[in-house]
Amino acid sequence: MTRTRWWILALVFFATTVNYLDRIVLSVLIPVIREDIHLTNQQYGYVNSAFQFAYMIGFLLMGKFIDRYGTRIGYAVAITWWSVAACLHALAGSAFSLSFWRALLGLGEAGNFPAAIKTVAEWFPKKDRAFATGIFNAGTNVASMIGPPLFAYMVLHVGWRDCFLITGALGFLWLILWLLYYRTPELHPKANAAEVAYIRSDSAGGDASGPAFTWGRVLKHRQAWGFAIAKFLTDPVWWFYLYWLPPYLYDVRKFNLTEIGWALPVVYLMADVGSVGGGWISGALIRRGWSVSKARKTAMAICAAGMPIAAMSVLAKSPVLAIALVCVATSSHQGWSANLFTTTSDVFPKRAVASVTGIGGFAGGLGGTLFSGLIPGWIVTHFGYTPVFLTMGAFHLTALAVVHFLMRDMKPIEVRE
Repeated sequence: MTRTRWWILALVFFATTVNYLDRIVLSVLIPVIREDIHLTNQQYGYVNSAFQFAYMIGFLLMGKFIDRYGTRIGYAVAITWWSVAACLHALAGSAFSLSFWRALLGLGEAGNFPAAIKTVAEWFPKKDRAFATGIFNAGTNVASMIGPPLFAYMVLHVGWRDCFLITGALGFLWLILWLLYYRTPELHPKANAAEVAYIRSDSAGGDASGPAFTWGRVLKHRQAWGFAIAKFLTDPVWWFYLYWLPPYLYDVRKFNLTEIGWALPVVYLMADVGSVGGGWISGALIRRGWSVSKARKTAMAICAAGMPIAAMSVLAKSPVLAIALVCVATSSHQGWSANLFTTTSDVFPKRAVASVTGIGGFAGGLGGTLFSGLIPGWIVTHFGYTPVFLTMGAFHLTALAVVHFLMRDMKPIEVRE
């Protein structure tokens, strides 16, 4: 049996890494950019809001586009869009222009996860999908580890504008490889009959071809609502740790830049471990004969159970213990995410996977705007970090109950017009 599917997964992993590199370069270089174009803290908040809002809308649009035109074309359009937008950041001369390019970036970057999840659904059987999702999802944390030192070196040698040009150009290199190499399993010259048979070993989940469908039709199924509500509840937890952990360590734990410099890479490294490990757990259980529903929910329950424990980091006296508990939070969330993403291809036909992922991404973006942007800022200002950390610890368990009630046995369904 050939192993073409793993080369396809490698392309998706690198696309996800490039996606996050293009996203985080602004936050790493903001001290230099702020001085150059005279950006205030309030204006910086508007710039981030422009990206978040466009990213939320982009999930809906990109998900439907990818389902309509296919993974090969859909992924190519998405990365072309966001790479052009990333390069155009180099032209920013004001808060308004930076916000405009940031919004364009958000629209394009929203296409990565719907395309990636659909690719995994096309190239992997159910027992391998959560593990494959965990691998490509680890690209987000790899970018968060290698990006800051890389950008710091680049800005000293070429300036911040060229940093955007260089990172944006990485997407065009990936695009060439994608268009040359990607085909569906049946049409790929490198995939032999044994590999195609393995990929199609569970025919449940629907074919990629079929009649068109609408968002309204998809949302008539409770499973779509289960996925969307779970994203709405749990995505904000990841964004909270991403946005608020550095200022928390600096303001409350009194970390200096050197201490933050060793803490954050450890946190994201453990997130990688959780991403891959969480996907492996459900796959291993399926191989042991467990049903897809029982295996996914068990893996998600293990990850959800870690979140209240991790929330105790805000009460820990030792800074080392606090970082260790934060590592539990990020690894647990990424393990949860690898399994939650995979439920879309477990339940829905392949031709609907990107659209369902897009709907969930929209819900997650909305939750992120509320619970990691607007509300925590007010609570931290008036009551400190403790109530926010403790509240975040309960979201995944709540979402698990929603998934259990609405997605039930996770049997494949058929979407018809």
